[in-house]
Amino acid sequence: MQKVTMGLLTILLSVTAAQSQPAPTPPHLPRGNATDVSAAEVQATVQKTASAPVSDQAIRVISINGEYNVGVGVVHRAKTAGRSAGGGIEHSQITEVYHVIEGNATLVTGGTIENARESPPDGQVVKVLNGPSTGGGVVHDGVSRKVGPGDVVVIPPNTPHWFSEITSDQIVYLVVRVDPHKVLPAGYAAK
Repeated sequence: MQKVTMGLLTILLSVTAAQSQPAPTPPHLPRGNATDVSAAEVQATVQKTASAPVSDQAIRVISINGEYNVGVGVVHRAKTAGRSAGGGIEHSQITEVYHVIEGNATLVTGGTIENARESPPDGQVVKVLNGPSTGGGVVHDGVSRKVGPGDVVVIPPNTPHWFSEITSDQIVYLVVRVDPHKVLPAGYAAK
């Protein structure tokens, strides 16, 4: 009996001591691979369509552990003085993050898009860049803000957005597209 009692006491003390100790650190898990997009690659992508008044080009679409996709691209837009400022757009499933690299503009977000119409489902805007989207004319009753080099703007899904004015020769911005519904083509890489 004394041996059984001592055995139970030893087990009880071991369990109590183990509960008071911090949990052991799990073995170090190897870090996943990262995807790099160099400044030279961004500039080369801009140069491919440098003469176009507007160019939105995907550089990569990356699957993040099979859970969601992230697209990385670059957009450049020419000065709007004396010409149309283009139209507004909104994306139903994608969050966009703009990081302005060069230039100055007025960005309008929110409100409503004049003459809104769905983007064709087989077009590049839907298949590679932004997923299901609605485009049209100017954005009315939105919030205007001046943006320039270094500024970052996060545009959630279903948020109309539009550059009402570009005051520099052009605006160039990196765009990161967060795609939780995996509508963009994972593995895409610009050629």
